[in-house]
Amino acid sequence: PYGNKELHFGHVGGVFVHADIFARFLRDRIGKENVIFVSGTDCYGATIEAGFEQAVANGFCGALADYVAQNHERQKETLSRYRISLDLFGASALGEAGSIHSDLSATIFKRLYENGTLKLEQTVQFFDEEKGAFLNGRQVTGRCPIQGCKSETAYADECSLGHQYNPAELINPISALSGKPPKRVPVTNWFFDLPAYESFLKDTVRSWEGDPRYRVGLIKTIKEFLRKPAIYVKKELLEKVQEIKTMPAFTVTQEPQKASSALVFADLTHRDQAVSLLEEHKIRYRTGKTLVPFRLSGNVKWGIPVPEADGVAGLTFWVWPESLWAPISFTKAYLGDGIEGRQWEQWWKAEDAQAYQFIGEDNIYFYGIAELGLFHALNQGLQMPVIVPNHHLLFGKTKASSSGSVKPPKAMELLEQYTPEQLRIHFMNASLGEKSVSFEPKALLQQDGAFDTILYEGNLVTNVFNRLVRSCFYTLQKHCNGVYPAGTVTEPVKARSDQVILEYERLISQFAFDKLFELLNLYLRDANKDWSRRAKSEDPAEIRQLLIDMFHIVRVAAALFHPIVPDGCEMIREYLHID
Repeated sequence: PYGNKELHFGHVGGVFVHADIFARFLRDRIGKENVIFVSGTDCYGATIEAGFEQAVANGFCGALADYVAQNHERQKETLSRYRISLDLFGASALGEAGSIHSDLSATIFKRLYENGTLKLEQTVQFFDEEKGAFLNGRQVTGRCPIQGCKSETAYADECSLGHQYNPAELINPISALSGKPPKRVPVTNWFFDLPAYESFLKDTVRSWEGDPRYRVGLIKTIKEFLRKPAIYVKKELLEKVQEIKTMPAFTVTQEPQKASSALVFADLTHRDQAVSLLEEHKIRYRTGKTLVPFRLSGNVKWGIPVPEADGVAGLTFWVWPESLWAPISFTKAYLGDGIEGRQWEQWWKAEDAQAYQFIGEDNIYFYGIAELGLFHALNQGLQMPVIVPNHHLLFGKTKASSSGSVKPPKAMELLEQYTPEQLRIHFMNASLGEKSVSFEPKALLQQDGAFDTILYEGNLVTNVFNRLVRSCFYTLQKHCNGVYPAGTVTEPVKARSDQVILEYERLISQFAFDKLFELLNLYLRDANKDWSRRAKSEDPAEIRQLLIDMFHIVRVAAALFHPIVPDGCEMIREYLHID
């Protein structure tokens, strides 16, 4: 999360809860010494500068670093309240983690430069002539130029859906400072040659197909960017395009139901030449998704300095690339590696190590494409992370965004109405791996008498599981003087429990979190039905056997629920005096 805000419900419910459940599951199964769970505050960039300026206008007293540190601590507290069990929640500009991150960024740049994968390119930056100021990426909005995208509030070189493009392609740009169209001024920046790794990316995605760990939406989105460079023009303009004699060679593809034809080019250079010609002839067009050079640098003052190379100095890293290797920086910080340490390599390079990254779907371009290309280009044996993208968690029916018109409720606000464990179960059960899901907290929406899904799903532990646990303890006190009876679990109960354990492990290995809810719900409700039937017996031996069977189910359920609702399960563990 950016360091200009408190966490809203989408941060916690859309990513952190799922990552935490998986991290806790791994600790429970392979030992906490074999798991590191890191995240942190994204401190740098134009977005942070803009937030700081707004905060100062509203009375904030302090430096930019103080502003980031304050938000970092608020984010850290929120995650703690939701029982997010991070080993380290760092900050890319603060403390030891910040120092390590700055050094690692310089090291990575030098490595990429030495490997010949970087190039200087001249692009445009927007300049507000009325205000006499260069504009950062978030101070310019316009229409996304990517074909099929309907975003009318795209930023200088990326839109909210993660589409990447050259700033010169942004349609109808407007300055946020003056409200007028800004001037385009040429600037020089470092770019990573991402298109050079097209074959590697295609091979990687091909290897993911059929592996249930990789979601269908992830593979589909990446494939969209692995297409040949294309330009879309209205079908009635196609003849006019074909009359341009200097137009680079292209093939035409047409879909009967679409209003536009696709002009497909051999490479990005030819497409860029075609774009210039279309602008010269005043022919409207949209560009298609494809691999483009990935910008590494910018001239935002609040950023990590880029090492001087080829006589170019004074640039800072664009926030996106340096955030991709921040998890490595935070791993080093957690391990106490300092700047020179190499313990981190056991976690990022060893064949028996695996990194998992939980992200929002609009960041697939960065983590599923740019990061893989960068890591491969470094040629240092980095293991490619397993990317786990979630769809959007909507507020009602709308995508809520701190920078949009619909403001999402802060994560802390929800804790005034619901417990962390109720919310964790609710967010876990949202089918975010398959689709965007509405979040409708009735307590905040003030819908009296309306059905509250959060309370209903939380009922699985506050009522169903709780009832079974209480029944076991009360009956043990009543019939056995509080002493657990000796004996063996009956075979049907043992077999059913083993089946549930294996199914649970299969589902969580595929990040099918919503299916876990269904599995545990059925397991516990069946156990309660069995209890109701067998507890009517007046035979002491049958009651003792009932307790043996049901305590076995309680122990299994507590182990399986522990990653999801840790506090309640820890209480059960303490009462049972088990490890």
